[in-house]
Amino acid sequence: MSTPAGKNIVLGVTGGIAAYKSCELVSRLRKAGCSVHVIMTASACKLVAPQTFETLSGNPCVTDTFDRPEKWDVMHISLAQLADVFVVAPATANIMAKMAAGIADDMLSTTLLATKAPVLIAPAMNTGMWEAPATQQNLKTLLSRGVHTVGPEGGHLACGDSGMGRMSEPADICAAVLGLLEQKQDYQGMRVLVTAGPTREPIDPVRFITNRSSGKMGYAVAAAAAARGAEVTLVTGPVAIPVPAGVKAVPVQTTEDLLEAMLQLCPQQDVIIQSAAPADYRAAEVAPQKLKKQGDAALELHLVPTPDVAKAVGENKQPGQTLVGFAAETENLMENAVKKLQSKHLDLIVANDVSKAGAGFDVETNIASLCTADGIDDLPIMKKTELADRILDKVLELR
Repeated sequence: MSTPAGKNIVLGVTGGIAAYKSCELVSRLRKAGCSVHVIMTASACKLVAPQTFETLSGNPCVTDTFDRPEKWDVMHISLAQLADVFVVAPATANIMAKMAAGIADDMLSTTLLATKAPVLIAPAMNTGMWEAPATQQNLKTLLSRGVHTVGPEGGHLACGDSGMGRMSEPADICAAVLGLLEQKQDYQGMRVLVTAGPTREPIDPVRFITNRSSGKMGYAVAAAAAARGAEVTLVTGPVAIPVPAGVKAVPVQTTEDLLEAMLQLCPQQDVIIQSAAPADYRAAEVAPQKLKKQGDAALELHLVPTPDVAKAVGENKQPGQTLVGFAAETENLMENAVKKLQSKHLDLIVANDVSKAGAGFDVETNIASLCTADGIDDLPIMKKTELADRILDKVLELR
């Protein structure tokens, strides 16, 4: 890891009991070579003295929008512009709500609204507050705007409850900050298309055939590619997660929709990463009205294959393009993955056994093998966000 010497971190400390942990965070960031500038809310000052942060950071601690500094400047603007990364730790439900709504009623919220630096929040609150619909909606809003998060973690909380809401450890927050400082821009000028999520094949006006894909892996790849400078198009089936910041979304419903979108968009792309899970079959005939239950009588559906989207994309592969596919299997993983690599004209296939714990659908982690014509790279269990960068690294090796 290269040294972040000379980088400026603005740290916002709010009135959560975990504010004491932010003292260690300042110390770690300084040891890593960063200059740290702390903004405290009025509530935070009741938990940790500003002088503690001044001593640890070696810089004045800002607590009041109307402070008169020795050297005149508009403080919230100067700190907003100074930041290479803006961190809020702990990030209470209150500051998350302010950020989502664009409220600027104290020094911290005002500076956050003014900054153009990457923002990282480390949520910390009671489990009930974390799980509240308002907090979860605010989180989705912040994620859709490109705000980065670390934690929260599960465990015993200061209020006596056990559950999600404990702030991540200072070492983990520090690592996340340093990761943002070192964010590569190695996809600058490249056009990347990512597919994600399931498709839905209608049976009648209210029922459809689908699968358990959540879209999390594809969305993680799209977010990572955009963060590394790519122009990203995300062709997405119906999912319940926000589109990453800076990513153009093209929604689809059926596998036919997906095929049509891909044939239109793929020729202009440099890299095509197909992590969607299109349905393999559809109803031969879609009932025009809702199918009614007929007592105990069985319902028979005649299913026919859907188009092979990956095969069609492979057959239309353009010179210089890199094609990546996914193989989610429950048996004969590598045998099936290698067959798909060859038959779909792929350069790379990401193979995973979805029956393994931590590698299935709708979880935050994955266990994958990266397969190319030259060999197989087996990876350990890791977060899907980390796997996304490993896939993008591999793509650059192949190019």
